[in-house]
Amino acid sequence: MMTHPEINPIAINLGLIQIHWYGLMYFFAFILFYYLGKYRIKTNPWYRLNVKILDDLFSYGALGVIIGGRLGYALFYQPIHYFTHPLEIFAIWNGGMSFHGGLVGVLSSVWLVARKYHKEWFCLTDFIAPLVPIGLGFGRIGNFINQELWGKPTEVPWGVIFPKVDLLTRHPSQLYEFFLEGVLLFLVLWIYSGTQRARKKISGLFLIGYSLSRIIVEYFREPDHHLGYLFGSLTMGQLLSLPMLLFGIYLFLSNND
Repeated sequence: MMTHPEINPIAINLGLIQIHWYGLMYFFAFILFYYLGKYRIKTNPWYRLNVKILDDLFSYGALGVIIGGRLGYALFYQPIHYFTHPLEIFAIWNGGMSFHGGLVGVLSSVWLVARKYHKEWFCLTDFIAPLVPIGLGFGRIGNFINQELWGKPTEVPWGVIFPKVDLLTRHPSQLYEFFLEGVLLFLVLWIYSGTQRARKKISGLFLIGYSLSRIIVEYFREPDHHLGYLFGSLTMGQLLSLPMLLFGIYLFLSNND
């Protein structure tokens, strides 16, 4: 058992300008996405991409993540609150980003890039899929620093007390997600995509890996207090992940050239 170190969510305080750890996590993720993307262009020539296309995937995708993630959180998790306090939607440094909303934002951005460069949509989603877990992992570290999305009470020896929440020992569910969605999913996709694969299979594997990780960890995570359980023990995160899992299986098992 350990007590959360209560890290100050503000990493750099310059008076009028405050840089939060949560924002830095996204910054680190975007930088790694870009440089690993350049590496994939060199080592995976079958995509026939170039740095100019990567630049657009990076810039469009960053906007898609932030806008889609924030709007998705407001729509799926706290629609009444953000409808009555619309300006708080812009306070992303306080946390509150939806992966599923961010995914919609990224896929929309990829569609724009594919249309601009006359590329097949799934060619680009297959290319970026191994890079996405980087952002997921850094985001979960940000959640841990902010003491949000904590786990259920537990007696396991690695349990963590989150003083911002209460004095109960809880599952560090943010770190579970960091490992499954970030580290493990990245390694699986990176290794799998190192060889040329049939179209859609990498995208399908990403959806399967993320959905299974999210569905599993939700059993150890405290449900959002304003939502609770939706159907029996099913949470909003699991409900949104189920269609992703089914679609991922469909893509992975499809016969593609």
